[in-house]
Amino acid sequence: MATALHNLSDYDTEKVPDASNMCFGIVVAEWNKEITGALLNGAVSTLEKHGALPENIHVKTVPGSFELIYGARQMSLNGNYDAVIILGCVIRGETPHFDYICEGVTYGIARLNTTSEIPIIFGLLTTEDLQQAKDRSGGRLGNKGDECAVDAIKMAKF
Repeated sequence: MATALHNLSDYDTEKVPDASNMCFGIVVAEWNKEITGALLNGAVSTLEKHGALPENIHVKTVPGSFELIYGARQMSLNGNYDAVIILGCVIRGETPHFDYICEGVTYGIARLNTTSEIPIIFGLLTTEDLQQAKDRSGGRLGNKGDECAVDAIKMAKF
């Protein structure tokens, strides 16, 4: 469903399992920090809302969105997590760099999901402009970080 038709922060809380015995890794890109910081705040607050203890939520930063793949892989191998969430934001610019980064991260995370023992949750915003990113990181369309946290809990329980 297109985000314009669905608020990222709207979900049925009754369908979210208890996360009190779960441990989560979050890898967040430093690039576009205003956006990724808001995504991180959404993810952490939603995990805690559903019972995750603050000491069971471990956050690591990487320089940019492409490095999310490596960070997620390292967390999946070394962290004893129930799920790992990646959070990043790529905003289209004047060069094809946007396309290469978006495709590379999508492929890398998809591949990790086929080889990892735990779910890797895809929280990469790929937007045309800064306003679209703001709208999806706590603005009028909700927060993708909230959605990723709910997905992480559900997939960890899967």
